[in-house]
Amino acid sequence: MNPAAPIGVFDSGVGGISVLRALRARLPQEDFVYFADNAHAPYGERPDRHVIERSLAIAQQLRGREGIKALVVACNTATAAAIDLLRAAHPDLPIVGVEPALKPAAARTRTGCVGVLATRGTLASARFGALLASLQGQARFALQPCDGLADAVEQADATKIRALCDRYIRATGQFGSNNEDMDTLVLGCTHYPFAADVLRSLVGPEVALLDTGEPVARQLGRRLDEGGLRADHRRPGRLAWQASGPTALLTAAAARWLAL
Repeated sequence: MNPAAPIGVFDSGVGGISVLRALRARLPQEDFVYFADNAHAPYGERPDRHVIERSLAIAQQLRGREGIKALVVACNTATAAAIDLLRAAHPDLPIVGVEPALKPAAARTRTGCVGVLATRGTLASARFGALLASLQGQARFALQPCDGLADAVEQADATKIRALCDRYIRATGQFGSNNEDMDTLVLGCTHYPFAADVLRSLVGPEVALLDTGEPVARQLGRRLDEGGLRADHRRPGRLAWQASGPTALLTAAAARWLAL
């Protein structure tokens, strides 16, 4: 594996940019190729078979065309459905996925009550079920599927984002710092950090919002170090974009959220 090669990052659309932002902040010397599978978005409302097929195809494309040295699955639904198969298909490639931040939330909460916003695909997955079971007794988790929210973020539809956030926060339960209130909210889809300002206005300033970008960046750094794969570029890392569908929304999201 060539340490100078780029790192592949993929999601069903723009949501994985929230992870990419953390990756670039922690690993500024690395080159990245971001693939948005927006012609097949959103993954969270697709069958597992579809998500698996797309994940395997994207990984193969990024290896074949870009010669990537590592892969970040910047999508909770794709991680849950496909990461084990990706690792089996590419045993020589460091592959890092994302998962909802339930463990950090259980450690962080003071009331013992945690809200979790995620896609139906993530919440229904065996991987999420095993994670939830491993934390039994450590906290009470209120799980809320958020149909349409990832797509609203994808389309940058501010009116719809606010309406859906309001609906799902109300459905999740009472947030606050009192006993039996939820004092921690897990953003269990990589799209949701881009609705964080709206969610913050709904749950209040005392509630912690947890996403997965920074833990993924730390894990990727460890994997690169273990394999001797850190880049030694004498320049800032470069960023390339690919998409399976129209690129206008991707370009706009990158300009907005990465200040490109």
